[in-house]
Amino acid sequence: MKLYYAPYTCSLSPHIVLRELGLPFELVRVDNTTKQTADGRDFRAINRKGYVAALELGDGQVLTEGPAIVQYLADLKPECALAPVAGSWQRVRLQEWLNFVTSEIHAGSAPLFNAALADDAKGYFRERLFKRFDLLQETLAHQDYLMGASFSVVDAYLFTVLGWCRFFAIDLSAWPALPAYVKRISARPAVQAALRAEAT
Repeated sequence: MKLYYAPYTCSLSPHIVLRELGLPFELVRVDNTTKQTADGRDFRAINRKGYVAALELGDGQVLTEGPAIVQYLADLKPECALAPVAGSWQRVRLQEWLNFVTSEIHAGSAPLFNAALADDAKGYFRERLFKRFDLLQETLAHQDYLMGASFSVVDAYLFTVLGWCRFFAIDLSAWPALPAYVKRISARPAVQAALRAEAT
């Protein structure tokens, strides 16, 4: 398998999951500005959407969208328990959290990357995001991970997007459970390995 990634993007989530599962894979870096891969190809020929993450399988098929990729990967090694069994009620709960992270945290913070956005508009998006952080605080004040006592693919995703707060000068200490959560996940060997690989 090949994972097409760019540093500081949501592709870190499936990268972490690949390492958690111990699956063999190749990392291929993508320049988000030029849309060129590190080996000189046009990334848009691989993924017409033009953004990471993209997972290329051995048969040449390409899977995109982080929540779909991480569930696909988790199901390759169900014994690792990074996702509940497909078809179970707990799997639906996982998908509920994945959708929340996608639509409310990931998409909710995306406008803040826009340097041309007016300050009052940024203020609106920040306040909206902070309300979502309130919900995360309520949840993570009582359990270590979004699904309860054990790490799952949705934690790899939330960890990734919470990491963007440093680019927006958002101090997560206003929600004490969140820095503790980030610290807990960042200590995982697979997370450390993924971060080191993307820093090179």
